[in-house]
Amino acid sequence: MKLIKVIGLVSLTLASTLLVACSGKQDNKNTLTIGVMTKTESDQARWDKIEELLKKENITLKYKEFTDYSQPNKAVANGEVDLNAFQHYNFLNNWNKENKENLVTIAETYISPINLFSGTGQGGKAKYKSVSDLPDGAQIAIPNDATNESRALYMLQSAGLIKLNVSGNTLATIANISENKKKLDIKELDASQTARTLTSADAAIVNNSYAVSAKIDYKTSLYKEKADANSKQWVNIIVGQKGWEKSTKADAIKKLIKAYQTDEVKKIIDKTSNGVDVPVW
Repeated sequence: MKLIKVIGLVSLTLASTLLVACSGKQDNKNTLTIGVMTKTESDQARWDKIEELLKKENITLKYKEFTDYSQPNKAVANGEVDLNAFQHYNFLNNWNKENKENLVTIAETYISPINLFSGTGQGGKAKYKSVSDLPDGAQIAIPNDATNESRALYMLQSAGLIKLNVSGNTLATIANISENKKKLDIKELDASQTARTLTSADAAIVNNSYAVSAKIDYKTSLYKEKADANSKQWVNIIVGQKGWEKSTKADAIKKLIKAYQTDEVKKIIDKTSNGVDVPVW
């Protein structure tokens, strides 16, 4: 009798374990872990709304925050996280090449446009009100690192100030300027220094992180980068493993994208980022 009782208890324990395992597997299909950089208040607000929208779909989001830009893609590649949301096309393409990986874009989210800010005079007042006001020979400061310089030049082309003899994802340099009707004097400086030139230069292209820290008035922007063919590579994306559509989490991922690309989230991005981030879906 004792042997039968022991066998019965073992069988019951095994059955319970299998039941929990099966339940865990089912829950796992509805749980997505997303790799992100340390979240800003704007990031937190948009993800809070997405979580709210996904509750009715029984989808749970978890996050793994990183402080090193080289880590989120590695985490997707090795399965530590299901997706990540921190980079643009240009970063992903370069990372894939350097690491011989094939992570893929699952969805586009937003772009953080850079701006061409007017130089300032006394009292910080803008010297010019539009791109057309810039005089012949105007001095324009742009970042000098390869990636940001290329982005700045493509933006000047979109603004109608210059023409380049390259396109697409090809990195542009000063040498690629094929037309410069206004004979602009384009100065290449460290990205952290372009904001400081606004009191002396006619205009400067300043990355958002430096523009915000320098307390530049965005109303002095002469031109804001557009979401077009020239800026496509700077659109932020959600990234996953190749073949994600056939994974057990495909349905949950599709519901996440649907929740992200809603008017509710768009309004939150517009409001909380003060227009710095622009939804592109």
